[in-house]
Amino acid sequence: MARNEPVQIHEISVDEIYVPAPRRKTLKDAKVEELAEDILENGQLRPIQVRLGKDRYVLIEGYHRLQACMSLGEKIIEAYIVQAKKF
Repeated sequence: MARNEPVQIHEISVDEIYVPAPRRKTLKDAKVEELAEDILENGQLRPIQVRLGKDRYVLIEGYHRLQACMSLGEKIIEAYIVQAKKF
């Protein structure tokens, strides 16, 4: 993405998002519950961040938001699609 290019929010199916194993170990149930309540009251205020994988999106940031939306039965989540950094 070019530096001056506006960031677009995309709507993505939660079923198309892969969460890497190290990220899954960081889940805190109390945080998910708190976020779920906030999302119910205010909507999803901050999109998650994903990158394109081979056949799905890979979560970069927003695991607790993703889980909170899923706990509410949401099938779609707002996300920024970012490019993976090459090292």
